[in-house]
Amino acid sequence: MKGRSYIQISNKVFTFMKKMMPMMLVMILIVLGAAFYAYQGVAMQGRIPAAEDSFHAAQDAYFSISKAERDSAATGSQLNAQLVEIKNYPSALLELKLVGVGKILTGIFLILLAILMALVMMPVRLGQLIRKNR
Repeated sequence: MKGRSYIQISNKVFTFMKKMMPMMLVMILIVLGAAFYAYQGVAMQGRIPAAEDSFHAAQDAYFSISKAERDSAATGSQLNAQLVEIKNYPSALLELKLVGVGKILTGIFLILLAILMALVMMPVRLGQLIRKNR
C-alpha cells in the first residue's frame, strides 16, 4: 500500500509539472534573456578603457604635430583623416557607455520581471493546490 501511495504522489507531481511547464519555459527564457543582456552590457563596459586609450593615443599623435603643419594639411590628407577619427571617438565612446548601461539595466529589469512573475504565481498555484486537497 505504501508503494502505491508513492506512485500516486509521483503521478500528481508529474501532472503538476506538466501544467507548470509553459510557465517554467517562459521564466527560463526571461532569465536567459536577462543574462544575455547583462553580459552584453558588461562586455561593452569592458571595451571602454581600450577605446579611451586608443582615443588618447590618436589625440597625442595628432597634436604632437605642429599647428602650422596641421592647418596647412590638404583636404583628404592623412592629418585630416586623423582629425575626423578624433572627432568621431566621443560619440563612439558615448555609445559604448550608454548602450552598455542600458543593456545592463534591461537585464536587471528582466530578472526583476521574472521574480515578480514567480511571486504572483505562487499564491495562485498554492490556492489551486489547497482547493484540490479539500
